[in-house]
Amino acid sequence: MAESENGGAAKRLKTDAGNDCGDAGEPISDSLVSDFEISRILRDCAREKNIFIHGKVKDQDAVVILEKTPIRQDTLSELLKSSQLKLEMKNDVYSTYQLQAPAHLNEIKTTVVCPATEKHVKKYLHQEVFLLEESGEDYRNLTLPYISSQSFSVQWVHNILEKKAEADRIVFEDPDPDTGFVLLPDFKWDQKQLQDLYLIAIVHRKDVKSLRDLTSEHLPLLTNIRSKGEDAIRRQYSVPPSKLRVYLHYQPSYYHLHVHFTSVEYDAPGCRVERAHLLSDVIQNLQADSSYYRNRILAFPLRADDGLLLKFKEAGKV
Repeated sequence: MAESENGGAAKRLKTDAGNDCGDAGEPISDSLVSDFEISRILRDCAREKNIFIHGKVKDQDAVVILEKTPIRQDTLSELLKSSQLKLEMKNDVYSTYQLQAPAHLNEIKTTVVCPATEKHVKKYLHQEVFLLEESGEDYRNLTLPYISSQSFSVQWVHNILEKKAEADRIVFEDPDPDTGFVLLPDFKWDQKQLQDLYLIAIVHRKDVKSLRDLTSEHLPLLTNIRSKGEDAIRRQYSVPPSKLRVYLHYQPSYYHLHVHFTSVEYDAPGCRVERAHLLSDVIQNLQADSSYYRNRILAFPLRADDGLLLKFKEAGKV
């Protein structure tokens, strides 16, 4: 599952293959929502029109993410002609209504994480956020040991690279073991409109975890991702490079190097300056200084319950 900061909250019904909750696409998936027993609301965002819910499915912890789908231009005519209006208020030239659309035009994108671990639950829980500044020394002494001590599984990434999952979703692949990658839609994009286009390039190399690992040695990999990724998106979706925002996260949501390709019209989660680093800037910085990202101070946000935040506090860095 190509995901991003909010867990990549996939915008369709999704389950982890091989668990008791069933595989995506199987009839049993329908019961994941109908059998879901709500325990609490983890996060509710009226602006983004989504809600994150913690509960259980047949005695297994689960997280369900609901999000209203975007209004599509190609269905506007049908939406207006086939919906019913319920008047709420009228004053002079202004009036507001509740529009009751047909079911097929009123979908809710749904993600199911099951069985959900405590880490999954904390990931989606609304919490206070702190902005940290991490030096290269901080990374080596605090961040890297913490990352190494945690069980951050990237098995789902390996499943994609090995074609054990989501093979049908791959838009483009360069199989080269050193400079190659796979490109596939992020689950936050339902692929029904280009305004919120969102794809992820996942590198085949397994020895590069994040921006901190990059040196000039990796320039062929990064330039290859940029040129072939942009070319593939132009061919597949007729979107030119000038309409794309191409960047890396630091810190990433998972520690296997990947690059985000989003529409510049889409205010994607994690595209703000405290977390996103434009790929073009990364390439230029490494061309000027091979150790740029190993030594420079990098800022990134951490939530209140993040164990790494505690490490920085104990070291007097916060």
